[in-house]
Amino acid sequence: MKVSSFMYFARFGIRTILFRKEEPVLGTIILTDRCNLHCKHCSVNNITAVIHPYRQIQNEMRQLYALGIRILFFCGGETFLWEDGGKTLRDLVVEAKQMGFLVVNVVTNGTFPLDLPEADLILLSLDGNRDRHNAIRGDTYDLIFKNIRRATADNICFYMAINQINKDAIRDVCAAARDTEHVRAVSFNFHTPYPDTGDLALSREEKAACCQVISQMMDQGAPVFNLKSAFPYLIQNTFPTPCRQCVVMENGKLSVCGRCIEVPGLCQRCGYFFVAEYTLLFRGNLRVIAEMLRTYLKYI
Repeated sequence: MKVSSFMYFARFGIRTILFRKEEPVLGTIILTDRCNLHCKHCSVNNITAVIHPYRQIQNEMRQLYALGIRILFFCGGETFLWEDGGKTLRDLVVEAKQMGFLVVNVVTNGTFPLDLPEADLILLSLDGNRDRHNAIRGDTYDLIFKNIRRATADNICFYMAINQINKDAIRDVCAAARDTEHVRAVSFNFHTPYPDTGDLALSREEKAACCQVISQMMDQGAPVFNLKSAFPYLIQNTFPTPCRQCVVMENGKLSVCGRCIEVPGLCQRCGYFFVAEYTLLFRGNLRVIAEMLRTYLKYI
């Protein structure tokens, strides 16, 4: 991370903590909900299958920047399916950087060529070893690793949603993040149980066991892009929600924190590690602040 970017985020954090501000700093734009996969844990793919037009996405980028957003995510559906009038995902990432966003990340399922060196991070969904991943996402594991080997930059971060199918494959994903060229780290979430996927949710005891494994792998040198200091809050779901510093823009609609905020009761069962980490950070949790500084400077 550039020194200038670090100083910007440091000033934002200090103002937010001292004056209890709720201005957002992290924003996500949903480019499309069209996806080439039908993953068992996903509730938001191919509902409309609309590719949102470039001018609309460009306007949404400007709106988020005007709100103070400086960390931008492009999400789907599958982001690499986005194209409009000759514009591609790469064009959006480049334009976001030129617009002034300090960190620009992309979320993908990894089944398309990973030629996007302009992105700060490519968050690539890997949901276990070959058997567990394919059980969730179809026969895509080998294709994903083929694309990783051919990637044009070392900016990939695995992104694993832990659920009942893959909860015993955490070590495998940590080892893959450690041993695979072009991969910097792995970031975990617990499954957030939308009404149609509630059977995949973990109990508190299962979450605790998963966090223990993640902690052990971190102690053994696995590159994990999460904060141990937030684990107790994630296990008990005692972190404050929603995260006011994060927003999502989808088809012109701005939501605080995420698309799931309107589903009754879902905030109380949130499994997103970053929500816990950010809300605790901006409440002034000193352990989280110290660990986040070390982690983000290492992986971004």
